[in-house]
Amino acid sequence: MKISVKVDYACRVLAEMARLHGSGEFTRIEHLAEVEAVPANFLAQILCELRENGLITSKRGIQGGYALARAPDQITLFDIMKAIDGELVEFSGNHQGRTGRRMREVWTDLRAAVEEKARSRTLESLVTKSGSEMYHI
Repeated sequence: MKISVKVDYACRVLAEMARLHGSGEFTRIEHLAEVEAVPANFLAQILCELRENGLITSKRGIQGGYALARAPDQITLFDIMKAIDGELVEFSGNHQGRTGRRMREVWTDLRAAVEEKARSRTLESLVTKSGSEMYHI
């Protein structure tokens, strides 16, 4: 399993939207690109996918931009990953041979564990509450 750059960017910009959630204002793509260091052209594609999957809404015009479609505690990491990349863990359809069936069981168990963990983390948990994060050594 490999987390794509696209999923990472999606999580980061959604975390920024979560920080601003509840203000009633829409976030502009330029702000998201700058704050989260995401190329604006690539971000436009990501935002389109997030909108098509019902995670964000958009509004055109001078007061337009993007906003979360649901509260941050109602959007999971699983929702984001599924919207951007589809299945979290994919495996081949070839389950032949002496160990093929057993490996399918192992991969299925692994997928279930990853999905369970991803469903337990909400967008709210990704939000940095202050301007700077504190690290303890």
